[in-house]
Amino acid sequence: MKEIHISRTASKGIAIGKAFIVEKISLEPDEYAVSASELVNETQKYDHAVSEAVKQLELLAEDNDIFGVHLEIVKDTVLTESVHNRILEQGMNVQQALNETAREWISMFKSMEDEYMRDRAADIKDICGRLMCSLKRINYNPFEGICEPVIIVAEDLTPSDTANLNLKYVLGFITQEGGITSHVSIIAKNIGLPSLVGAAGILESVVPEDLIVMDAKEGRIFIHPERSVIMKYTEKKRKLDRIKRELADKSMLPAVTSDGHKVSVYANIGSAEEAEALATFHVKGVGLLRSEFLYMENTHFPTEEEQFEAYKAVAYQLEEEITIRTLDIGGDKTLPYFEFEHEENPYLGWRAIRISLEKKDMFKTQLRALLRASIFGPIRIMFPMIIAIEELREAKEIVEECKNELRVGNIPFNEEIQVGMMVETPASVICANEFAKEADFFSIGTNDLTQYILAVDRGNKKVSSYYNSFHPAVIESIRRVIEAGHANEIKVGMCGEFASDEWAVKLLLGMGLDEFSMSVASIPFIKERIRNCSYQDAKMYADTYKKE
Repeated sequence: MKEIHISRTASKGIAIGKAFIVEKISLEPDEYAVSASELVNETQKYDHAVSEAVKQLELLAEDNDIFGVHLEIVKDTVLTESVHNRILEQGMNVQQALNETAREWISMFKSMEDEYMRDRAADIKDICGRLMCSLKRINYNPFEGICEPVIIVAEDLTPSDTANLNLKYVLGFITQEGGITSHVSIIAKNIGLPSLVGAAGILESVVPEDLIVMDAKEGRIFIHPERSVIMKYTEKKRKLDRIKRELADKSMLPAVTSDGHKVSVYANIGSAEEAEALATFHVKGVGLLRSEFLYMENTHFPTEEEQFEAYKAVAYQLEEEITIRTLDIGGDKTLPYFEFEHEENPYLGWRAIRISLEKKDMFKTQLRALLRASIFGPIRIMFPMIIAIEELREAKEIVEECKNELRVGNIPFNEEIQVGMMVETPASVICANEFAKEADFFSIGTNDLTQYILAVDRGNKKVSSYYNSFHPAVIESIRRVIEAGHANEIKVGMCGEFASDEWAVKLLLGMGLDEFSMSVASIPFIKERIRNCSYQDAKMYADTYKKE
């Protein structure tokens, strides 16, 4: 028996079954010389591959919106020009030109600090792989032959891979690469399958049909497990499945403590498509909609109309608050269609609200779209990375400018729309009382807040052990923000990962947190924790925790 430990799980659960190894085919470009007279023909080969990819993606996009994004990228003139230029100016054959372009784009995304955006490199790889298959005349289905439930083991899985996968035969996913925001992680969370990503060395340790036990709660993989391990995890899986069924049945119940204290439990999402899945878990509101995905998954700055339609689509589906964060991009999160200056420390650089206030026209385009969509549902506007009261006031003034523009045009919007801010820096914590006098609500972003307070890069494996949201400095900062918010009669939420930490629920509840926002899959568990907790006991626990 061999055991592998993984530090982070993508989607919790237990699976026991045979391994199905996804064999990757080589998509290395063929090396052949091209004469000057043949260069135009090479560009035509690429254009033909694009046409074929467009036809494929149009069909796939009917059932999966992610392929709609892929479709836009494939048709992107910037991508086409990059390939054409390498052919016409550098004399490369079409396969080499595509390969070099893919490397450039993938490298750009992989260099980003934000994990979600790093994982988007897989989408670029997928798109370019589809084009390369067309150029090489390869027709490949990696899951051909699966006729029984298996645990999928792969280097990584792309959207195109999973489009060919019959999920009824999948017990779980294990990938050697990828992060918790990768495509396979998102799929696993949405359908409730256990998933472990970043399992270094897994492909060297497993062969087809090896029996595997995977514990995607504790991050453990057993290869050729002993009988005692199989029996142990069979029983654990039976109990976990029963709990999941029970929680699913109770998920429509509100998050109310045993002594009648009600809080909101909402979802963090990145698109209108993700909002569609919320009904399954009886989720009525969104604590964080990351609007930057509209920008990252586009080939141009999204227009007011494009943004309006996206925000409206979310608003239609939900009954309670929909908190939409304005563009949080820059530094570590770049755009293929906008050139950012190199920064030595992007987390402390030109990003988020700093970009919006400088690129006022772009900011107003987004704000007008948000305001217009606000008549279709209870949308709230939230500003990221505010560190000074002057920034908050300037951003609010621009909101008022947009309101006046819409009034002049007789375009309706919610006149009472709430405007709040993220609290995710030491500066915003220290000045929380001042901010609370002018913001309509707070949302604590514990991911950034923790790393800024502790001076720990959460993405750096060498120091990741120091990243601890239970650190006294972080806990005291959270307490300070909640108290400042309540002193000024505004609600305080949390949309960082800490909100979904089952060990933090009682503490956060006792400190008075009004809103917990998290990944959809975590919601039933957190709601159950809240329902099984007394608010009075939680407050006593928080007071005791403070003294300790």
